[in-house]
Amino acid sequence: MKSLKLQEKWPSLIVFLLICLAVFSFGGLFRPGEWYLALNRAPWSPPNIAFPIVWTFLYVFIAIAGWQIYHQGNSTLRTLWASQLILNGLWSWVFFGQHWVAFALLNIVFIDILVINLILKSRRAGLAMSSLLLTPYIIWLLLATSLNTYILLTN
Repeated sequence: MKSLKLQEKWPSLIVFLLICLAVFSFGGLFRPGEWYLALNRAPWSPPNIAFPIVWTFLYVFIAIAGWQIYHQGNSTLRTLWASQLILNGLWSWVFFGQHWVAFALLNIVFIDILVINLILKSRRAGLAMSSLLLTPYIIWLLLATSLNTYILLTN
């Protein structure tokens, strides 16, 4: 990270937390509802209550990683971070809002690719904390990808 005093860095962390809260809130506008409950879902699906709990932690991790990436100054990493976040926010609208299961799967596969690249490039750029913070995110995304795939194939 660039050598800024700690007190100069904290306000920007709040900004990243607010950005991620906005994306989380946007996604929350599109609830599973009756349509989702009527679908064949994967036997390995976590209970519905797990999703908002896990996503809360993941968005905090995503915000901290973005904050570190922002202060590192690498434009490629910044673009990857922003791109995955935009696609992440759109996934709930596509899947729950529009019921476009195939398009949602394409969307989440792109998120997977972006996040894997972000993790690898962050690591190479010396941002070990960012790559570690994003690791639970990619694990959850891959689970979500498998759930989306199962729904597409069985409904």
